[in-house]
Amino acid sequence: MTQIRTLLIGTALTAFAATAAFAQTAQPAAGMNGQAQVQTQGADVAPAAPAAQGVQPVTPAPTRLTASGSTDPLVQKRDANAQANAEYKASKKASKAELAQQQKAAKSQYKQQVRDAKINQKADKQTANNEMKMNMQGQASDQDNGADVKH
Repeated sequence: MTQIRTLLIGTALTAFAATAAFAQTAQPAAGMNGQAQVQTQGADVAPAAPAAQGVQPVTPAPTRLTASGSTDPLVQKRDANAQANAEYKASKKASKAELAQQQKAAKSQYKQQVRDAKINQKADKQTANNEMKMNMQGQASDQDNGADVKH
């Protein structure tokens, strides 16, 4: 008697497991004309009648169904957390973009200052060279006139 009972329970559990495994791999979806379509791992099996007639079935636009407002406090908390996370992410993204823009402006200003400093340095060198040449020419003309030039 106990062997028969365990055999029946084992068979029932096996059947239940097989049904659950099948339900996970194949989900029935409602097609046109109320016919059931079975989707198996990415392959869609469509009814043959519309395809045979050369008419393509019209698929409605996908709609997202959401509950208007649950009274369950856990659902409300989850929704509030999701909204707060979305706001935080948007704020963080905006702050990051603002920081990047400020860094870009600072880098541009720094490059301009370096460029100006190089131009000023070049101009100072040129002025010093010109002044030195003028002094050298002045000393050379003094030496030509016979004046004593102290070094």
